[in-house]
Amino acid sequence: MPRLTNRVFLDLAIWMAGFGLSIGLVFPPFCLLLGLPEERIITPLFFGATLSAGLVVGASNYALARLVVGRRLRLLADSMGSVETQLAQAVFSHDWSNCDPASCALPVDSKDEVGASAAAFNRLIGTLARSHEVEAAMRAFSDVLSSRFDLAELGSGALDALLRFTGADAGAILVVREDTLEPLASHALRTADGLADSDHIRRAMRLDEQAHMTVGASGLVIDSIVLGQPAREILVAPVTFKKVPLGAIVLATATAFEADAAKLLEQLRTDLGLAINNALAHDRLERLAAVDPLTDAYNRRFGLARLGEEFSRAIRAENPLGVLMFDLDHFKAINDAYGHLAGDRVLRAVARACRRVIREGDVLVRYGGEEFLVLLPGAGLDDIREIGERIRRAVAETTVPEGEQRIAVTVSAGGASYRESIDSPEALIEAADAALYEAKDTGRNRVVLA
Repeated sequence: MPRLTNRVFLDLAIWMAGFGLSIGLVFPPFCLLLGLPEERIITPLFFGATLSAGLVVGASNYALARLVVGRRLRLLADSMGSVETQLAQAVFSHDWSNCDPASCALPVDSKDEVGASAAAFNRLIGTLARSHEVEAAMRAFSDVLSSRFDLAELGSGALDALLRFTGADAGAILVVREDTLEPLASHALRTADGLADSDHIRRAMRLDEQAHMTVGASGLVIDSIVLGQPAREILVAPVTFKKVPLGAIVLATATAFEADAAKLLEQLRTDLGLAINNALAHDRLERLAAVDPLTDAYNRRFGLARLGEEFSRAIRAENPLGVLMFDLDHFKAINDAYGHLAGDRVLRAVARACRRVIREGDVLVRYGGEEFLVLLPGAGLDDIREIGERIRRAVAETTVPEGEQRIAVTVSAGGASYRESIDSPEALIEAADAALYEAKDTGRNRVVLA
């Protein structure tokens, strides 16, 4: 019906009054058709009565509509006003707790347009609440990423947040390092190593597209949950920075993901890509700052800092700690005879030979010039002697080509182990250094323990 004014209920009142008057005008002729006497029908009194009755019916209909519909619309308007006020306050306070679906929802007690309006309002409140949850999740995720520069800590913190925000039961973050895909962090997976070989993950990374898979349909099986039940749904999201693949996110659930979990993950993976790129750059810078560029061993500054950490750990845990110092015998003669470039190649070859024979967890440090330091956590005197002999033999078996000749080199080594008489890292190095000088004074190409 056409609008008469800018107020719906005023329009309704006008139409109701017009309808009532129309009924009042039509009613007398209708009575004539029914055979009532004309002298009683066609009179001003009868016409006045029917018109009055029509107006009363119209007014009654308007009052009922105002009472039934207007009251519900007023409730809807008041609720919207309350939500608007709370939204205006929460924009600055970030406290959305006063307007959640439980406290702001309207009762849906009719199956008509009014009920549909209340249901739409409730859906709007639910969507608004979810948008706040997503906004809070993204803000919290950004806080996690911005507070961590170490790659391992970043991966662990990011995975915890992703599991919490998406409702996943298990997951992993993989990162590309030296052209291989390695697990950076994992949770509730029996093993994350096999994920690197998954065609699903590599395809998602290649296409830079997220994949949402149902295990039975995709043929992908991950025995993912700690309790042993297999995953039902899996989300795979590539992690990129400026279109360069950096890794992948794998999330699994034994039930089903929420409808918008994939959309949320799509938003979060962009921030994670930037954070991982920064962490990798930070990791490379730290490595450059800690590594001797000639031999690829750690430099003296890093080595001494690491020795301090290992010394404190050995005291707390009451575990042994060994150090081994060695240097090249007659290295000056090599430089004088073949030149410094040949001497550099000899140093690199010695460092490579040493890395081949030391244990995983031992730390090789270029202490200065042709002198090296090896930190040996958990090593007693017998271990130090064995590792020192392995290094001595490996170096003695190493030759460096120089034209038609081959340069042979040996090392002298001195070792010491933490004990009660050694109360500082400096004292441990002094003891090893004294043993080294004894090895040189007693014939070289040997290992002496303090």
